[in-house]
Amino acid sequence: MPALASVAEGAVLQSTGGPEAIASAVLVFLVSLLVGAAAINLGAQIFIDRDTGFRRATVTALIGALVYTLVGFFLGWIPLLGPILMLLAWVAVINWQYPGGWATAAGIGLIAWLVAVLILFALAQVGFVTPEAMGVPGA
Repeated sequence: MPALASVAEGAVLQSTGGPEAIASAVLVFLVSLLVGAAAINLGAQIFIDRDTGFRRATVTALIGALVYTLVGFFLGWIPLLGPILMLLAWVAVINWQYPGGWATAAGIGLIAWLVAVLILFALAQVGFVTPEAMGVPGA
């Protein structure tokens, strides 16, 4: 079986496709989804000033990741404009899911990014993930 390559937040994971690779990929996906959902949920609570539910945050994180990936696949190669469009697409998903407009969505996104970086940094400190998997250079 040819080697499979998966890109997740800037980190390339390669394997032979065995059961360990599948389990690892599922674990990375679940941890990423839970961290993203927790971060979006906290950002929404701060900016909307009420509990909007963890389920909504999880759906937002999942759809946001899919949209971000698709925009990145088709437009991410364009210097400067590609990453900006990817970010705008992700904020658009937040704007679609939560009330308050674009400024609120951008604020939720900023808080979500900061919280996710802090959570992933803490997980890296206890050896659960590696800094390279976080997609944060120099962390």
